[in-house]
Amino acid sequence: MAEYNFLVVEDSPTMRQLISFSLKRLRGARIVEAGNGVEALKKLSENKFNLIVADINMPLMDGLKLLSIVRKDPNHSQVPVIIVSTEGTEADKEKGMNLGANAYLPKPIQTNELLRTVKELLKIGD
Repeated sequence: MAEYNFLVVEDSPTMRQLISFSLKRLRGARIVEAGNGVEALKKLSENKFNLIVADINMPLMDGLKLLSIVRKDPNHSQVPVIIVSTEGTEADKEKGMNLGANAYLPKPIQTNELLRTVKELLKIGD
């Protein structure tokens, strides 16, 4: 059975739980959580991930900064990144996509939409 390692980067514990809970519906899902971009970089240095879900607005280091660092790191540059944000403005979405995000999901996160996006990016069949 395939195992998928997901990194969920979100400063809101409630939102982080919601995203993690949704991802756990995928068979073989292992979730690692981080409360901000700095914490996420530490986790990235210790693990390999199949996919990263990152909030844009976080203290210490936001999701866009994290995304730009991930894209420049040869060890993680190919990892799909889904950016989530309450902002939902076209400018934010565009900025995220230009920095190399694979998908952008507005909050509140819809579980089905999140799972569909993850399956698409990782080419997971049902």
